[in-house]
Amino acid sequence: MASDIHMPGPVCLIENTNTQLVVNPEALKILSAITQPVVVVAIVGLYRTGKSYLMNKLAGQQKGFSLGSTVQSHTKGIWMWCVPHPKKPNYTLVLLDTEGLGDVEKGDNQNDSWIFALAILLSSTFVYNSMGTINQQAMDQLQTASKSEARLVFKNQYVTELTDKIRAKSSPDANEVEDSADFVSFFPDFVWTLRDFPLDLEVDGQPISADEYLQNSLKLKQGTSPKDKNFNLPRLCIRKFFPKKKCFIFHQPTDWRKLRLLETMHDDQLDPEFVQQTADFCSYIFSKSKVKTLSGGIQVNGPRLETLVLTYVDAISSGDLPCMENAVLALAQIENSAAVQKAMTHYDQQMAQKVQLPTETLQELLDLHMASEKEAIEVFTKNSFKDVDQLFQKELADQLAIRRDHFCNENMKASSDRCSALLKEIFHSLEEDIKQGVYSIPGGYHLLMQTMNELKKKYFQEPRKGIQSEEVLHAYLSSKESVIDAILHTDQTLTEKEKEIEVQRVVAESAEAAAKMLEEMQKENQQMMEVKEKSFQEHLKQLTEKGEKERAQLMAEHERALSLKLQEQTMLLKEGFQDESRQLQREIKDLKYKMERRNSCILI
Repeated sequence: MASDIHMPGPVCLIENTNTQLVVNPEALKILSAITQPVVVVAIVGLYRTGKSYLMNKLAGQQKGFSLGSTVQSHTKGIWMWCVPHPKKPNYTLVLLDTEGLGDVEKGDNQNDSWIFALAILLSSTFVYNSMGTINQQAMDQLQTASKSEARLVFKNQYVTELTDKIRAKSSPDANEVEDSADFVSFFPDFVWTLRDFPLDLEVDGQPISADEYLQNSLKLKQGTSPKDKNFNLPRLCIRKFFPKKKCFIFHQPTDWRKLRLLETMHDDQLDPEFVQQTADFCSYIFSKSKVKTLSGGIQVNGPRLETLVLTYVDAISSGDLPCMENAVLALAQIENSAAVQKAMTHYDQQMAQKVQLPTETLQELLDLHMASEKEAIEVFTKNSFKDVDQLFQKELADQLAIRRDHFCNENMKASSDRCSALLKEIFHSLEEDIKQGVYSIPGGYHLLMQTMNELKKKYFQEPRKGIQSEEVLHAYLSSKESVIDAILHTDQTLTEKEKEIEVQRVVAESAEAAAKMLEEMQKENQQMMEVKEKSFQEHLKQLTEKGEKERAQLMAEHERALSLKLQEQTMLLKEGFQDESRQLQREIKDLKYKMERRNSCILI
């Protein structure tokens, strides 16, 4: 499904039954198979306002999402349709159609709030669909629905109920209230679609665009009365929370008596202006809707969207508020654990391809380990994010150290086994001759030494004996000392003085061999210390580089939030809202302070 998605129709993603939200496993299975980044478009609005028709058009189909043709709401919960993106070959378009808000049959608006909240949290483009014009009734309906979104706190001036259902942070500071900057980083683009629009787009006799109409409709009203505040409140919500706003108007598609047949009617049977307006809407969504992205620039694919769905619905079901920060951390736990496994799998594959045990030297093995380790860290770095306190990177470092030690032990064993087998093969004839008494004759000792030197030379000429070559040979020769000593002392051609000199020579050679092995052990210990230090430095280097990239991304997000706040302050000043502008200026100052603090932090 990474590049060839085949969903003949939508499936229910989140069921809404008996006021309970339940995730559909079938839909999750579909998401888990989508490895491409996803562009998520969700639509909400009152029931029976034609939401599903627009979503079917985005899917490129006449039918799919249930349109319904009666006063009953057809779509229950949230339905999902994943289709190949028509303009971006390597992306998947995920369409989310929500049940109609304000269904009188439900009798409880609580689920409306949660459906609205989930549409906000899951989408990268959020479409609000309403009938007629943008008037106070439309604003009030949006405000009622948006009780699920987030809370806009204007430092004790304006408090909406938006964060009654969503948090940006899991535990904001006691003295710090979440403001719009916390939400702008993850809120989707906002598109308002106005159906059956009855007016001409004109102001003072001059034509205006639908976007200008929306902008004019979001202007605030001077005054401090409760009525003025109620008028301004939903407008402030849209202006503050949504980073990008767009408006589309649609004329009535056909005679109202034919609306129930809409999904069976072709474009040539519909009002031409409506057809063109629908085409313009779809073109905008296809070209302008962004990939669903989390804080830190983390692009969402199918499995990540699956995790977000589960995390948010679990939070709602347990009575908690769905929190973006917690969702990202939950996602990070899953993906960082998988990143460790991917890194270790890559390391094992590389070592299996490159290493042939035993290696001639320890350094040869360590060089191969360090090269594979570097690639493994790169794999982890690429696939991990928000590794709090570097717990998963430490886990990776521990596992790599265990693998390194395992390879070292296996290398020693392979070397010992090979050397032992070589010695058995090469010295077999010598041992048979000793048993037969070939060297228990006058002059036998010198003959034995000559033979042994020739056999040792042959042993040293054998390739790939590994790091245990000297030690295994020394152990073998030590096991033959009693036999050699007996042949030496029974050789009648040697004088006592010659025998004494020979014993001293053998002892000296043994001591020299032991000293050489000790020196080699010290060298290997030094090499192990060096590779551990290099490993630490490689982890630190890649961690620092990634930290710098993440910090740059975070700074870019703050800059974007700051820019939006400055734009909003300018608009407030133009509209004459001095108090709100001064309050926003304080928020801008706080945001700048946060940016300076983050910019001064050095990741270690």
